[in-house]
Amino acid sequence: MEEFPVMPSLPTNFGLLPDELSDYATARVAVLPVPFERTVTYGRGTAAGPAAILRASQAMELWDEELGFEPADLGIATLPPFLPEAFDLGEAMAELERECRRHLEAGKFLLTLGGEHSLTIAPVRAARAVFGDIGVVQFDAHADLREQYEGTPYSHAAVMRRVHDEGLPTLPVGIRSLSKPEAEFARAEGVPIVWSHELEGLEGHRWDRLLAALPERVYLTFDIDYFDPSLVPATGTPEPGGGTWHPTLRLLSRLFEARQVVAMDVVELAPLGAQPASDFVAAKLAYKCLGYFARRAMR
Repeated sequence: MEEFPVMPSLPTNFGLLPDELSDYATARVAVLPVPFERTVTYGRGTAAGPAAILRASQAMELWDEELGFEPADLGIATLPPFLPEAFDLGEAMAELERECRRHLEAGKFLLTLGGEHSLTIAPVRAARAVFGDIGVVQFDAHADLREQYEGTPYSHAAVMRRVHDEGLPTLPVGIRSLSKPEAEFARAEGVPIVWSHELEGLEGHRWDRLLAALPERVYLTFDIDYFDPSLVPATGTPEPGGGTWHPTLRLLSRLFEARQVVAMDVVELAPLGAQPASDFVAAKLAYKCLGYFARRAMR
């Protein structure tokens, strides 16, 4: 009888939390792993991203030295991995949207772990259905504003165009890669892109003005390739010139102070196996954002 190798199981608990902090009924946060990868166009591996983030999170210290408390005390429940079954990408996104909406309607702050960036449209639509008027803040190397790419409007390269189709205001941050049609669309539509070469001078009044132009409630999508590849090489389409750690945290801290972030995702991690540094950056980034959410929630 032929034997098949046993695949390692997905770590099931963000932060390796005890039962009293990871029970869905009492947790304020729900983590949804979505190992979805269908439209990647260069490096592959994002389907392994959620497992790598969860695994790295289990080695993190949970005390936040900046905030002075453990964000995990809010309660963080980790859901089973969700992978849409439909072959059609539009139907697959509808499946994921229903799953996301279920947890948002239960009052959870939803952290979706990808997977490729195309999945973002589903939790964005779910958040809009639950919260009404929202904006979308995008940390990313790429504009992702193509009308379609390689024959599908649901490509990772078109996800923010789908967000614009929903009529939602956006704030893209760290962009340094886009096509001419995307640049023309952004200019015509008045998309307030913060280019990567502008990141150094972004903190302060300009960042506050950009945030003030958004609705009170926002969705945060964080493509890990926003970071410079010297910090995060494990992504399918790395671009030089990206963000660095502490300045980015200051931007995110202010975002969570100035606006009510209702849900978020971290996407496009493509783990490198024996080089887990990128996995830890993604896990720590997610946990820092949960800390900023907790700080506001505890007021």
